[in-house]
Amino acid sequence: MYPNTPTETEKLAAQMQKDSATAHQRLIKEYIDNHDTSKMAEGVRYYENENDITKRVQYAVVDDVKIVDNEKTNNKIPHGWHKLLVDQKAAYLVGQPINFSADDEKLTEFINEYLGEKWDDTANELVVAASNKGKEWLHPFIDEDGEFDFMQIPAEQCIPVYADKRNRKLAYMIRYYPHVLVDEETIRVELSDDKQVWFYVKSNGEYIPDPSVEENPQSHFYYGAGKNMKGYGWGRVPFIKFRNNEQEKGDLAYYKQSIDSFDKRVSDNQNTLDEIQELITILKGYDGTDLGEFQRNLRYYKTIKVDSEGGVDTLKQEMPIASIDSHLDRLRESIFTFGFGVDVGTDKFGNSPSGIALEFLYSLLDLKASTLERKFRPALQELMWFLCEYLSISGKGEFDYKEVDFTFKRTMMVNELEIADIAQKSAGIISKKTILANHPWVDDLQQEMKRIEEEKEAYVDLETPIKQNKVNNNEPGKQS
Repeated sequence: MYPNTPTETEKLAAQMQKDSATAHQRLIKEYIDNHDTSKMAEGVRYYENENDITKRVQYAVVDDVKIVDNEKTNNKIPHGWHKLLVDQKAAYLVGQPINFSADDEKLTEFINEYLGEKWDDTANELVVAASNKGKEWLHPFIDEDGEFDFMQIPAEQCIPVYADKRNRKLAYMIRYYPHVLVDEETIRVELSDDKQVWFYVKSNGEYIPDPSVEENPQSHFYYGAGKNMKGYGWGRVPFIKFRNNEQEKGDLAYYKQSIDSFDKRVSDNQNTLDEIQELITILKGYDGTDLGEFQRNLRYYKTIKVDSEGGVDTLKQEMPIASIDSHLDRLRESIFTFGFGVDVGTDKFGNSPSGIALEFLYSLLDLKASTLERKFRPALQELMWFLCEYLSISGKGEFDYKEVDFTFKRTMMVNELEIADIAQKSAGIISKKTILANHPWVDDLQQEMKRIEEEKEAYVDLETPIKQNKVNNNEPGKQS
């Protein structure tokens, strides 16, 4: 299926094995010079409500020359549609923690111990970042205390170099970011392969080994104590890609023009309102009249003096409000449709929509979230590989990362009365555990089942003295 001719990346990778220093510098410079992050930055800008409209400039034509007109009314009103849609998606998919479970309870305990609430927060940030940029990276590492940890790395700082034509196996990761070296701002580069990491800095347009790093290259991490301290390589490049979709495109690309049109329409409307005069004064027979004097008399005295042949009429200006509102409504609908979002402002479903109506309302968001979930699952499995590798190295046990299951629990509005009614009618037909798992008031299934058992025991304890009393009263020779 794939040609046997080596790619440029494969040629560079082969060269690096022979002459690492020269090849590294060549690889770094070539890739950084050609790394286009403009679309990523655009997605982040719109998420922060810094839409294109905020950079709008008004022009005027003077003597057939187009010049910037700083005096012209120029309202620039951005709308945070992109942030709304991205946050909707993040809250829907990972608003509730992703559940990690394995047949081996010990492995599940380790996952909860090393990922914990930090992961719950990171998962939300990964969804937001991937939605803005098309992808985001996670870097697993061992900290200075010998504990497993991870950190989110901005996609705009990362340039992956793949070992295969299908872009599945990382050969190298180039990470570059601003760095201050001897009071001078420069660029620092970390080049990682499957065993170690090299450090470079930019100097006079070239990338040279970082003079501030004593040991260069370094192992991925060091584990042990005293004389037993040993450097390790993961055996894989320690970067995990979390993709937004197959194309690795940010969500903004699918509705940016609609947002820009909405911003422009609203801003232009405000410009018109600021400039409009409710009444335009029409002068008759006043060719030589000083217009400034006329306006002052009208403003201060509310009257004007005219001769027998002169006169004043007025013309009222009105904005086409109905057509403007209709156009904005269409743009709003377009943004939610192509943004695969939920327009909670719609009144199509009434005040208390049924479960089916709510499912329909969330259908587009669910499609978008399912695509991202599908792309996140391989990344989560890779994260489990790194964790299990750490558990093995640290002597905590041997575990199979493939046995870990991931459960994403959607967050959405539900008709609680309808679901509770269905649950009640299902008693005796399906298990109580299934009913509880789907009840809208139950957040923790195990905790709720424990509470039910405790209530049963308490009820039995209360009944026991009553039953015992009845038995005693019914004994021969005793009267009730």
